[in-house]
Amino acid sequence: MGQGRVFSSAGRSSAPAPAQPPELAQVRCLQVSASYRSRGVGVIGVQPQQTGLYEYKVFGVLEDCSPTLLADVYMDVNYRKQWDQYVKELYEQECNGETVVYWEVKYPFPMSNRDYVYLRQRRDLDVEGRKIHVVLAQSTSVPQLGERSGVIRVKQYKQSLVIESDGKKGSKVFMYYFDNPGGQIPSWLINWAAKNGVPNFLKDMARACQNYLKKT
Repeated sequence: MGQGRVFSSAGRSSAPAPAQPPELAQVRCLQVSASYRSRGVGVIGVQPQQTGLYEYKVFGVLEDCSPTLLADVYMDVNYRKQWDQYVKELYEQECNGETVVYWEVKYPFPMSNRDYVYLRQRRDLDVEGRKIHVVLAQSTSVPQLGERSGVIRVKQYKQSLVIESDGKKGSKVFMYYFDNPGGQIPSWLINWAAKNGVPNFLKDMARACQNYLKKT
């Protein structure tokens, strides 16, 4: 396993790394099914022909959060339990020599909660003088974190996050996100997540950054 399962060799800081993670170049956007902009955050929904499931590209600017602070807040699983209202359970555990994240997400009644088991790595890159933070995550399976009764395990999940300075005091954010939540997800929930859920999440994370400064 090891870091290679999340980062390819192109993600090493010693190489002339691209501004976006290598995984982003592998996305084949066959049909843009929805596009939203809310509170300065753009969300593009892409529906690949093979799976029929949505992939999301998110882009925006958080004006009062520096890139390093934003990356630190995003990686702090214990702090996220304080500010993310949809977290039911979230922790890191050492499994087979690697740090694995377990994450259970609250879903609205009567739907079952979803949970994730995934690997995550962060790289702080210098690309032609630009400091860029990259976080990659992908689902995995380990015997120590088996499926739970009453909770649906998300077995297909991957995320790429790129953060860099907006040239002022804030951060430019680009995120690629895909998961297969399983079961029957109502269209209204998918639409809500794209139009409101992601912008609200970034707004909450911006507020969390300010409180993180006070905490530290």
